[in-house]
Amino acid sequence: MCPASAKPGQDPFKALKLIPKEKTGDALTTSLKAAVAVISILSISLAAYSAIHDPTQPLLLARPDPDLFGSDDAPTNVSHLAFGIGGSTATWSSRARYSDLWWKPGSTRGYVFLEKDPVGSVGLIGSIIDHRVSSEWRRFRRTKGLESAVRIARVVADLYRVRLPGVRWFVMGDDDTVFFPENLAAVLGRHDHRRMVYVGGNSESVEQDVEHAYDMAFGGGGFAVSYPLAAELAASMDGCLDRYHYFYGSDQRVWACVGELGVGLTREPGFHQIDIRGDPFGFLAAHPLAPLVSLHHLNSIQPLLPNHTQLESVTALMKAYEADPPRTLQQCFCYHRNHNWSVSVSWGYAVQIFPALLTAKELETPQQTFKTWRTFSNGPFTFNTRPVSSDPCKRPAVFFLSSAEEEGSERTVTAYRKAGDRVMSNGCNKDFTHAMAIENVTVLAPKMEQQEWDQVST
Repeated sequence: MCPASAKPGQDPFKALKLIPKEKTGDALTTSLKAAVAVISILSISLAAYSAIHDPTQPLLLARPDPDLFGSDDAPTNVSHLAFGIGGSTATWSSRARYSDLWWKPGSTRGYVFLEKDPVGSVGLIGSIIDHRVSSEWRRFRRTKGLESAVRIARVVADLYRVRLPGVRWFVMGDDDTVFFPENLAAVLGRHDHRRMVYVGGNSESVEQDVEHAYDMAFGGGGFAVSYPLAAELAASMDGCLDRYHYFYGSDQRVWACVGELGVGLTREPGFHQIDIRGDPFGFLAAHPLAPLVSLHHLNSIQPLLPNHTQLESVTALMKAYEADPPRTLQQCFCYHRNHNWSVSVSWGYAVQIFPALLTAKELETPQQTFKTWRTFSNGPFTFNTRPVSSDPCKRPAVFFLSSAEEEGSERTVTAYRKAGDRVMSNGCNKDFTHAMAIENVTVLAPKMEQQEWDQVST
């Protein structure tokens, strides 16, 4: 901490202004006053430093160790990521099944951090993700939120201190967060991992952003910090946590600590907190123009696919993802003029055939099939929505994913089956009748390269 008159990189004490000699004083008085000024500034500097740096932890500099950080300029891939999953022995036995869908042993790196050793706990031994016990967190002040909020906020520091080699980004998520690692690596690769960077997304429900913060990365949707930022957080977080004892969640505490380091949130629209209730169909069928990075709160919404459990639904989505990661949930649409149809494809998830010609802006605006997270209201959300038509003759025929296969090395074949039996309404035109008569849709698509996203401004 330098006095205001110091220049960057200058010794703060050399920047001190001399205290003018008082008319009634002497050289000794002047020297004493100057010494007092130096001591005062030194005391202030040390006090400010102590407030930020936890003296119980070794000083960690932002400049990364080349052996750990990786000095090459190769594109960021999954091997450059380290995942820190905030879990507990009470929830991990039931939620690990989601993490096991996207975690690839030998490729994906990281740990689930638990409050105690789970050895002997039913259901925990079978998880493919290694666990670690969180470092001591009970000594920190807490006046709001669960005790686990402090512990999980410290996961980023605990993971950094593991010293995994070659890490560029530390990724945090909850034990019910589903990540799409290849897409995540591609998204993070667009940012400079040599600088202090904080990447994530907001809540979908405005009431949640108002309650917590608009410029905070919501932890369930996941967030990432670059190596230099993780190094600074590991050095300063413990003192910071005591200052923000009144915050509710772990993500809010991390956001505050990141902010103290002068780093703001870099938003990426593929991180999904899923702070909505009910049927997520409208949201997922009109996904933002961005790679799908994460899904959260899956146990709090209806299954993604009808007549499936949520686990079965996500398993099917992951199969499509493995066939073509960057194209997953990407929307495209076209028109069939002979039947006056508008066809919308959310690749790897659903196809809709609307018995009318809709504009592009209508098709890319999510139909509101869901409510807000906290109050189960009709909004507002952080994106535009349009109502589901009250006229059954204007509603689309909907087809959900039934299979996804690779056809050679350059294209995929996905099949979609009509959702249930639609009741034919009297008085609907023939375009509606013809759309409802279709039972299956097959989509042939060339594989999408991650580099194609570099041409898209998000």
